[in-house]
Formats: sequence, C-alpha cells, structure tokens
Amino acid sequence: MKETGVNDTSGLPVPALLALAMTGFICILTETIPAGLLAGISAGLHTSPSVAGQVVTAYAAGSLLAAIPLTLLTRTWSRRTVLLSTVGGFLLFNSLTAVSGSIAVIMVARFFAGAAAGLAWSLIAGYARRMVSPSLQGRALTLAMSGTPVALSLGVPAGTWLGDLMGWRLTFAVMSALSVILIAWIILVVPDYPGQTLRQKVRLTSVLFIPGIRPVLGVVLTWMIAHNILYTYISSFLSRSGLSSEVDIVLLIFGLAAMAGIFITGRVIDRGLRTAVLLSLLLFALVSLIFGISSTSPGVIYPGVAVWGLTFGGAATLLQTALADAAGEYADIALSMNVVTWNSAIALGGLTGGLLLRNEGAGSLPDALVILLIIALIIAFRASKHGFPAGNRSS
Repeated sequence: MKETGVNDTSGLPVPALLALAMTGFICILTETIPAGLLAGISAGLHTSPSVAGQVVTAYAAGSLLAAIPLTLLTRTWSRRTVLLSTVGGFLLFNSLTAVSGSIAVIMVARFFAGAAAGLAWSLIAGYARRMVSPSLQGRALTLAMSGTPVALSLGVPAGTWLGDLMGWRLTFAVMSALSVILIAWIILVVPDYPGQTLRQKVRLTSVLFIPGIRPVLGVVLTWMIAHNILYTYISSFLSRSGLSSEVDIVLLIFGLAAMAGIFITGRVIDRGLRTAVLLSLLLFALVSLIFGISSTSPGVIYPGVAVWGLTFGGAATLLQTALADAAGEYADIALSMNVVTWNSAIALGGLTGGLLLRNEGAGSLPDALVILLIIALIIAFRASKHGFPAGNRSS
C-alpha cells in the first residue's frame, strides 16, 4: 500500500503537526474541564457533587482499560482513519454529554470519550514521527505534543470561565464544535499512512521485552507519580505558605513554564534526549528537596513551581520519543502501554498523596517526591544502552 503524503526531510509539516496538537488539546480539555464545572453538572443533573465527580473517573477508566485493546484492534487500519475515528469519538460523546439528562448515560459517554483519548495518545507520537525524516522526529513530536501544555495552562481556565458564563452543557457543545473543525482540518492537511499488515502483528508481551521499553516505562511511572502527588494536592501543599487562595496564579505560572519547557525540548531533543531527561529529573528532585526544607516560604514556592513546570513541559515528548525509538515498528503498541502507565501513575499519585496527606500532613509530600525521583534517575541513568542512549538520536 502506497503512503499518501511525503516525508518532509527539509522542514516540518507544520499544519499537519498542529492538527495532531489540536487533537491532544481536545483530549486534555475533555478530560479536565469537568473538574471546573462540577457544581453546575451536579445542580443540572440533580445529583451530589461526589457522584458528579465520577465523570472524571469514568474518563480515566476508559483511557486506562481501552488504550491497548483499541490500539491492537486498529493496527491494520490506515492511520488517518484511526485519527478521524478518535476525533469523531470526541464529537459524539461530548455531544451526548451536552444534551443528556441522565447521569448514567453521561458516565457511559465519558468512559468512551476516555477510550477515544487512550487511542489518540497511542497514535499521535507515531503519526508525527512518520511525517518527517529521523533527524526531525524529536522536533515534530514536540510540536505535535504542544496542545497539552496549552490546554493545561490556558484551555482549562478558559473552559471553566466559559462554563460559568454559558453553562456546562454549552461548554461541552463548544468542544464538539472544535471536533468538527478538527475533522475538516485533518482531512485537508494530514497525510495518510498504512497500518501494519497481518504478518507484522506481534504479541503484547513481545513488545514489553524489547530492550529499553521497560526502563522507559519505569521512568514514566515514577516520574508521573511524583508529579501527580504534587499537582493533585497543590492546594493543600500551598496552604503551608499561605498561598492556598492563589492556586490559580500558581498553576498559571506552572502552565506557562511548561510551555517554555516544551519549546526548549524541541530545540534539544534530537541531539540530547538522554541529557534532557536526566537534567529534568535532577532539577525536579532538587526543587522537591527545597520544597521539603522551605515549604512555608512564598519566596521559594513561586520560582520552585516555575522550575517544576519547566521540567514537566517536555516530559511527555521526551518519554514518548524514547519509547518509540526503542520500540521501532511497534511504536504504537509501546505508546499504548505508555497511556496505561501514565493513567496508572495519575491514579497512584492521587492515592499516595491522599494517604500521605491524611497520615503525615502536606509537609510529607516533597519527601515522597524526592524518593520517587531518585528512583527514576537511577533507572534512566542505568538505561544508557537501551531506553535513554547517549548521543544524537538520528545516528
């Protein structure tokens, strides 16, 4: 089967990569916006806030449970067909959420929206890499992943504001409208590529034991548990320094720094991926150590959060690139494992942080981060041959 679209060896196919970034943007919005709309959702559906909050859980469960099965199921499909299917899923299930008056129907819609997101995250990195020559793959993936920090730093606050202004149903309708625009965008500018042939199918366990896969997933798990412990309980942590009323400002600083981090990552990833991973982990560990010593000082919190955001901004790009490099032609399967690992880390981060908060207090959170990040550093440092090799990626 002939590939439509030409690998760009002289520059980046920016419009096509931005379509992938927009896909990630909608993934993040669909996942996180309900957290800022729970009061409206609860009142509109005549249910308790705790029950309404399970719309977030349903989405995460869909991503966690469906990413690998859907990736395996669609491996033989053309890549653009899979991409359009995921965006079509957002259109359908966000629309259903916008119009339904049943909490049960909305839970089902959220589960399948999460499943669409799990498939999208397993697809985006490999798709971006196929559009360019090996020497540009890191930069291409950086651009394709840029929708994530934009959504976290700007899209979520804007969506919450829109919900307060227009109501939660119209907010979901706006996301459906964005999906319609994105479908047209994909059809017009995104090249198509064939899926795997039946002969190329492989068992999941075979991919897991490819050299380098397990170390990268180990770093994903430990790094993201650490991140989510702090991110999930940032309000409780900030209360120690009297900044709990300024969570929005702190998270804006984090988001803007994350955007800067993804820009820097795009400049260095192809020639220094290993260095970027080790340096990001080291800086986050140092910030966590400082937070543990001086968590009551506002003068420490603001620059510390900025450094934390800077190290996190490029994390997804760095880790997905390392995973795809190690997996080779089985990148989509490896990246579906990344979706499962990432969502597991979100859940474990929330669980671990909650236990620490209840039993030891907010002051114990940085200590847990330091331990997890040291483990991540050891794994990444030891994976110098497979996983996080030194030198230029294209070599």
